[in-house]
Amino acid sequence: MERRALPLSLTAPAHRGVRLVDGGADVCIFSRHADSIWFCLFDDVGEREISRWRLCGRADDLHYGFVPAIRVGGRYGLRADGPWQPERGHRFDPAKLLVDPHATRIDRPFRHGFEICLPRDRAVDTAPYAPRAIVEANVAQICSPRASAKPRFIYEVAVKAFTKLHPDVPLEQRDTLAGLTHPKTIEHLVRLGVSHVELMPVAAWIDERHLPALGLRNAWGYNPVCFMALDPRLASNGISDLRSATDALHEANISVILDVVFNHTGESDTHGATLSLRGLDNAIYYRADEHDASLLINDTGCGNTLACDREPVIRLVMDTLHHFVRHADIDGFRFDLAPVLGRTPAGFDPAAPLLQAIECDPELSGKILIAEPWDVGPGGYRVGEFSARWREWNGSYRDDVRRFWRGDAAAAGPFATRIVGSSDIFQSSGRSPSASVNFIAAHDGFTLRDLVSHEQRHNETNGENNADGHADNAAWNCGIEGETKDARVNSLRDRDIRALLATLFLSRGTPMLTAGDELGRTQGGNNNAYAQDNETTWLDWCHADTELVNYVALLTALRRQLAPFLQDKFLSGQRPGDHQSPDAQWLHADGRPLASDDWREADYVALVVSIEMDEAARRCMIAFNRLALPVTANLPGGAWRKLFCSAESGEPASTGAANFQVPARSVSLFIGDV
Repeated sequence: MERRALPLSLTAPAHRGVRLVDGGADVCIFSRHADSIWFCLFDDVGEREISRWRLCGRADDLHYGFVPAIRVGGRYGLRADGPWQPERGHRFDPAKLLVDPHATRIDRPFRHGFEICLPRDRAVDTAPYAPRAIVEANVAQICSPRASAKPRFIYEVAVKAFTKLHPDVPLEQRDTLAGLTHPKTIEHLVRLGVSHVELMPVAAWIDERHLPALGLRNAWGYNPVCFMALDPRLASNGISDLRSATDALHEANISVILDVVFNHTGESDTHGATLSLRGLDNAIYYRADEHDASLLINDTGCGNTLACDREPVIRLVMDTLHHFVRHADIDGFRFDLAPVLGRTPAGFDPAAPLLQAIECDPELSGKILIAEPWDVGPGGYRVGEFSARWREWNGSYRDDVRRFWRGDAAAAGPFATRIVGSSDIFQSSGRSPSASVNFIAAHDGFTLRDLVSHEQRHNETNGENNADGHADNAAWNCGIEGETKDARVNSLRDRDIRALLATLFLSRGTPMLTAGDELGRTQGGNNNAYAQDNETTWLDWCHADTELVNYVALLTALRRQLAPFLQDKFLSGQRPGDHQSPDAQWLHADGRPLASDDWREADYVALVVSIEMDEAARRCMIAFNRLALPVTANLPGGAWRKLFCSAESGEPASTGAANFQVPARSVSLFIGDV
């Protein structure tokens, strides 16, 4: 194998990573503490290292050089040499082949081997376990005139789970982004009324190191190593596959949000792998104990935490976001464990450098920003504390809606606050109800069906003695734990699912549904199915609950029809303008307003909202009955027309009346006559 020093450029390139120029490529890699960085070129199939070039140029923390004769499709890795001083955070080991953090494509998935975790004094060459980065052509950025639309209905999708068993998707497209472009998958999204698909992570990830021995694989992708390079299992052609998917979805008027993970990497804890950032400059990229840098801070629960207030991390994150916007026309981003992005040595700061960079970046100005506003570090629950640019996953909505329908005491008041937009969380920061991303179930936790079928988690197949995942799920089982053939129990579960879905789509805010919940999917009570890349998480299209699919489509159509009722503003309970009625009232079943003391024991609540429709002040009313018995509702002020009931199929009776029966465990919607 040839080893040589690279000829110098006059100055360090402005970019980081590899960029083709006349006669070869300019290479620029960040490392503050490395003594030397080596560029390792492989043969055309990526199996044999054929030359190793030292980056001789150095400008401050940038190592750079010119690689002659490299071309599109060239495969390469990096090696870094420097001190091995774990107590100071330095873990340099030239035996470790590293992936360029700015690589935009890799040739194979990451996989585990004990060699990638060995300390330097036991080191062996890790090339058999590390992907090779692929040199790509310099592609002009997309100048799309398409503005990112405001989300009306977000649909959370894990690409493999969604396409794996779809009977209409060709076998060669299953498991991949190409499967999302199939007319039948897009037809399903359009039928549901989806406005935005939120793709769970598609960047290249590695399994957690304990999973291979258990015969398990990561099914979600929340363990990235590369941020820009897509996982080749999902996108064998790299970013062009993502662009094809976004083009197809845009053609159907569906926007695309990427779920991105910038809080940790799959290199894990001190005993974990050396694959990229750890080998290039562990002391800079990761947070560590101030007294012993061999001890990594674990605010993520994943073994390490990226130091997101440091310039190299900020630059890497911003370059990644720009890459997806410029080359895949992405409409927005959902940031996993987003408080990490705002953590400094003093704790969470909503004005932290990375958050400011994202919020003020002109290329991201029209893009959707969604925070998962919690991590597991000190003071990590930050719902409502992000700036006005952000939407946030609203965990309080999830929990308070579940507790109300489960039958918890004193749950009606918090429930009422959630369904009208969570003003207690978002109004003080100048945001509107749409800042609240409302959900009842997501990828993390019980599925919607499991929520009403299991009181306890059942994660035994994860190999952690059922100790992983949330213990308190605010769940119930309708009388029998787990799946059953008992028709009565299954009927109760179907009823509760319909009531929960009606609550979601008739709430102010931005509704989100995770893929498969409209099919009636179950994970057998597993509420932490990240390690179940199997039938547990793959959507079973052949046994889909088609009635439930139709019901969700009905709800999304109803939501569009009720846009004035669900308008994006908070309610005050006051009389707007010259209206004779307040903009909102909360009522008992007999029509009396709920007094302060009534909320503690309320099992039935009705929200009456005055709206403008056809130049007339009209009223809508939603009745929520969580009792196991029907309730007769005395509707105030004249005749009403029932528009919808979660417990009734078909068109509801529409005759005008003042009294209606609200079925047990149901949601009903009424329109008041002028």
